Amino acid sequence: MSTQLHGRRIAVLATDGFEKVELTIPVAALRSAGAEVDIVSLRRGSIRGVNLHKPANKVEVDKTVRQADPADYDGLLIPGGFINPDMLRQSAEARDFVREFDSAEKPIATLCHGPWVLASAGLLDGRVLTSWPGIRDDMVNAGAKWLDQEVVWDENLVTSRGPQDIVPFVRALKKHFAADASLDKKTRAMRSAPQHDEPPKVVQGFMKAFPLPKFKTLLTLGAIAGGVYAMKDSDSMKTLKKQLKKVA
Repeated sequence: MSTQLHGRRIAVLATDGFEKVELTIPVAALRSAGAEVDIVSLRRGSIRGVNLHKPANKVEVDKTVRQADPADYDGLLIPGGFINPDMLRQSAEARDFVREFDSAEKPIATLCHGPWVLASAGLLDGRVLTSWPGIRDDMVNAGAKWLDQEVVWDENLVTSRGPQDIVPFVRALKKHFAADASLDKKTRAMRSAPQHDEPPKVVQGFMKAFPLPKFKTLLTLGAIAGGVYAMKDSDSMKTLKKQLKKVA
């Protein structure tokens, strides 16, 4: 085991819907390098990962954002996924958690859709970064310059585009979170890279190949989802939970 990050404490901010490889691979690499890593989330228990949109393994939560103190950590990692950052960006506690790392000039690393959280926290004006190409316009509208590169450095912020960049991202991550890391490295950018002309073919292929659920299951899930808004008492919620177990 490497001791490159020995004594360093890293917070990983994630909730249900995190892209599995964007959490598990970096966390394993950080721990292998000697870092202590805590999974920080919006709730207790375990959170569910995804492979694109297909449910994947769960990971145990170490602390909630209410319990975790940014002052106890040396760096912050925010995995992506389509769902995870969208949930996090709607949490005032999660936004405050991220802001504290940035105001203390501690290293932050994120990839894929993770920068959404930084945008909602108001931290991207004047920054240079990358992300999943599909949210390029969100980054630009938040005041950042967006580059189509595998790793982009901007002082205390390191970003990558997604799972396709996981190897260079992890390599950068270990340097970025090191105790002797210099946080003045900045990728030069005069302007943002242009929008992509089409979505990634690998994503389109995955969606096309993935089998649809049975029509009956779709109807059941639709009825249950609609019923959530009509539930007003505890007995109704108990009934809903039983229905969800039947179709899980």
